[in-house]
Amino acid sequence: MTASPDTTVPRRRLLLTGVGGAPGLDLAACLAAAGHTVLGTDSNPLAPGLIIPGISSRLVARADSPQYQDDLRALLTAFRPEAIISGVERELPLLIGMHDELDAAGIRTWLPSARTAATTLDKALFHEAVTAQGIPTPLTARPEDLLALPERGGFVVKPRRGQGSKDVHFCDTRRQAAVLCELVADPIVQERITGQEFSADCLVDRDGRASVVLRRRLLVQGGMSMVACTFHHEQAAQLVRATLAAIGAVGPCDVQGFITAGHPAPVVITEVNHRLAAGFRLSEAAGADLVGQILNGLFGLPVDHHRLAYRPDVHLTKYVAELSTQPRPQQPSRSQP
Repeated sequence: MTASPDTTVPRRRLLLTGVGGAPGLDLAACLAAAGHTVLGTDSNPLAPGLIIPGISSRLVARADSPQYQDDLRALLTAFRPEAIISGVERELPLLIGMHDELDAAGIRTWLPSARTAATTLDKALFHEAVTAQGIPTPLTARPEDLLALPERGGFVVKPRRGQGSKDVHFCDTRRQAAVLCELVADPIVQERITGQEFSADCLVDRDGRASVVLRRRLLVQGGMSMVACTFHHEQAAQLVRATLAAIGAVGPCDVQGFITAGHPAPVVITEVNHRLAAGFRLSEAAGADLVGQILNGLFGLPVDHHRLAYRPDVHLTKYVAELSTQPRPQQPSRSQP
């Protein structure tokens, strides 16, 4: 699935954060294969993305560390990127706070508003925002509001913030949910939705127009789709677009949801991640020029939504591959940009 570089596309110097996760790692490899100069960052010294071929890499502090912005500023001075692409949602408020500084330095960003970032980072706020717009989403309650939920039913206890499957627990009663809340830091409880789980790779241009690529999540491991298939479903696509508009999303986003048997609605939206998802390579394989159009939007060029059309019934299977058999130092050597 590696494409040959397109010699008609300008070569860019790009700083890509969060290459330790699957979306960032795949995007770094994709950009490098297209001929761009990529500096990848991550806070984990053992992150696989720091040693993938074709990119430079640097270790930075965690996004919740006071050192993070200083590390980022040092990289911007040394590497002099043309743009930053964020692969770590929790750093969005920091980047938004640095927008004027980055803009003055001529470094392109494509960031949501502070309010939108807060909404996508907080599942309780997300529930309030989309419910206010009439968008079907699971019943959601904070621990102090559990009496608002039915006594029995399928429930999911999870962290209020963060992505992935860490600290996610399933139960059948409100009483069990109350106990499980003691095991999760800053938890929420959600109604468990059953049906066909899907993700949507989306790109929202600066005028608010969104293209949506739907894919069924056929096999999910650790919160990541390992086997998936593209499909068309007009009602789901329209609801995804309505969700993106409701929260004011811009740029690349991943929207997740379920197609159900009708409860609580035929299509239910569960969350939005303001970044690419781990399965975005499937959208590209199905014909959507997702990465190319992200770069267009990032650099102020029009997004060509015709090039984001896609074919249904295209499959993707991911697997764990051996990247290196060399020992990894705790502070890895990182090539000079």
